[in-house]
Amino acid sequence: MTASDMQPATLIVVDHPLVVHYLTVLRDRRTEVREYRDASRRITRLLVAEAVADLPVAPVEIETPMEGGFMGGRLGKPTVLAPVLRAGVGMLDGALDVLGESSVGYVGLQRDPETVQPVGYYSKFPDLAGARVLVLEPMLATGGSLAKAVDLVKEAGGEDIVCLCMVTCPPGAETMARRHPDTPVLTAGHDRGLDPNSYILPGLGDMGDRLFGTPH
Repeated sequence: MTASDMQPATLIVVDHPLVVHYLTVLRDRRTEVREYRDASRRITRLLVAEAVADLPVAPVEIETPMEGGFMGGRLGKPTVLAPVLRAGVGMLDGALDVLGESSVGYVGLQRDPETVQPVGYYSKFPDLAGARVLVLEPMLATGGSLAKAVDLVKEAGGEDIVCLCMVTCPPGAETMARRHPDTPVLTAGHDRGLDPNSYILPGLGDMGDRLFGTPH
């Protein structure tokens, strides 16, 4: 994992050849739905592996097919996956590929038409006490939605939180660094900025639309 000196301390760009490869697939406007979903799933696996790399390992004694008394290890801390609806659901299967025993919570956000601020319309979490919570939000644009999602996770008792994104940009990263300086954000790519409609540039379009095959 590497982080540029120009990036907020909470932002970590996952520097891996496979991440670069599959992120290019997501960026390509010609990529069809099935390949898009597959690339998203593969990148998510790599992000999750980085997000839990520092977790403790508890020793456990097992028997192998060849002999008994082998001392192995299992994750020593529970994990919870919390996708932000709707695009975050596209990262859930990839996360479960790696952390199949995780509990799953959901965060639903929508924009208030008057204040233009994200408000929660639905959230449901398992017990978060003592768990590493991975918030799945593909796009970090202005940062308002992800910051609000982390607000809700903290209100539900989450303390050890890591956010996973496909792409981020400076305004969103700065928002997260200001509102949640204790919460790392792992991303596959850190882009240059936003267009007048707050879409990330160069970005990858509307990830929810591309994942679910809806008009965009």
